[in-house]
Amino acid sequence: MDEKLSIRVNVADRFYPLKIDRNQEEVIRKAAKMINEKVLQYKQRYKDKDTQDFLAMASLQYVIKVIEAENKTDVSPVLEEVRAMEQELREFLDKE
Repeated sequence: MDEKLSIRVNVADRFYPLKIDRNQEEVIRKAAKMINEKVLQYKQRYKDKDTQDFLAMASLQYVIKVIEAENKTDVSPVLEEVRAMEQELREFLDKE
């Protein structure tokens, strides 16, 4: 059985200890880096806000991307349309 790996992840200048599967380390570190880069962009653009605001905006932006990606990969509407067309075609051929 794989042992858990203990790491410390820096998100918005705070460190969080995590116990993760070894194969997750790269993804988690990349995610933290992306969040930190987005927070830094907001810090440079908006001087009068606090880190909580930047984290909220970064979270919102990334969740929007996740939802858009999920919608792009949802093939159920296409499958329903194909099934309807198939049914129409069968009905047409049965009449002939």
